[in-house]
Amino acid sequence: MKKVLCLGAGLVARPFIHYLSEHGFHVVVASRTKSKAEKLIEGCANAEAVAFNIATDDKLLENLTTKVNLVCSLLPYTFHVKAAKVAIKHKKSFCTTSYISDEMKALENEAKNAGVILLNECGVDPGIDHMSAMQIIDHVHNNNGKIVSFTSFTGGLPSPDANNNPYGYKLSWSPRGVLLAGRNDAHFLRDGKEVKIPGADLFQNCEPMEVPGMGTFEGYPNRDSMSYIDIYNISETKTMLRGTFRNTGWCETLDKIADLGLLDIEERSLSGMTYADVMRDLTSAGEGDLKDAVAKFCNIDVNNMVISRFEWLGLFDEREIDSKVNTRLDALCTLFEEKMNYAPGERDMLIMHHEFIAEYPDKKQKITSTMIDYGIPNGDSSMSRTVALPVAIASRMILEGRINLTGVHRPIIPEIYNPILEELATLNISLEEHTSDL
Repeated sequence: MKKVLCLGAGLVARPFIHYLSEHGFHVVVASRTKSKAEKLIEGCANAEAVAFNIATDDKLLENLTTKVNLVCSLLPYTFHVKAAKVAIKHKKSFCTTSYISDEMKALENEAKNAGVILLNECGVDPGIDHMSAMQIIDHVHNNNGKIVSFTSFTGGLPSPDANNNPYGYKLSWSPRGVLLAGRNDAHFLRDGKEVKIPGADLFQNCEPMEVPGMGTFEGYPNRDSMSYIDIYNISETKTMLRGTFRNTGWCETLDKIADLGLLDIEERSLSGMTYADVMRDLTSAGEGDLKDAVAKFCNIDVNNMVISRFEWLGLFDEREIDSKVNTRLDALCTLFEEKMNYAPGERDMLIMHHEFIAEYPDKKQKITSTMIDYGIPNGDSSMSRTVALPVAIASRMILEGRINLTGVHRPIIPEIYNPILEELATLNISLEEHTSDL
């Protein structure tokens, strides 16, 4: 029986483990907290849990890697390269759902020499977005067409029936990741012009976007869209924009959170301070009314919804910050973790929406491709399924010899994306396409 090493037992690991176990592979789940791994493998015939810390257990990583056929890292992205290097050393294939970093890209020749694939960006975003986009792009190109505009937005959100807090958001992945993403610069192409937005201004650049059948969301740009012009082989395009969906109100609130300095990751002593103390410090509030001082600092009215969202979250509370917390961003994370969890039985939702303008010699068309996927009440979240199942299917294909590539890859070629999208459709994860003439 072939074996898989799953590094990490976080929010998205369960569907990965269960899919591979059900398809006859033995899965070793290695997690810093062994009890978390043990909980995830309940009901699996072919799985075991191991206590493992990627930061310190170097010998154990070598030992575990030698005993398996493939390694999948579902750890924070900063640890992927370390695990990939050990996989290459022992000639084992490697998968992740994260973006290809420069350090990962630099392993191309080593992976080729070892005869193994390092498959990255095989989750939902990045992942299903690449695969579904490339399927359409390749179809247009194969039919003598050109892509002149491409926009793609994805958001993990509460389903409408669970959308019951003032932020319109709940946690289906790491709150630190959600907040750190709000610090990224954005770079995209619109109507032939390059646009660069510094991270500090990111949330001032959101716009209302209509999703068929779902209403209006806020969309804001996501990191570097420009590199995807080459990745997707659409040098002809005049617009290339990838972004994130949120419910209305999120962008204004996060913009003010950023302005206040609450996304700061500089280590500092917050010992003995309350959340209200931090807000007083940031706004030089003194003895006056704290809400008034924050509203004035943010240049908004004290009755603005942003102030009530701050209050709901607990930013005005005279409550001491956890003594282990030493950055403002992590202090904010604590509140997100407390207030933005899904209650039992609540569903999350994943929305992905692509829009293409395609030009052919004799016509011009608009193509839309939309996925609306819901979590299973009291079961796997939509986020965990849409992130974990693509990489699980890809892992199975590698183990069964259906993917024979070597080097560093993302799922943008037909031999990878077609079978994964086909199988995802059998698991009720698919996009609906519409084409109209312009």
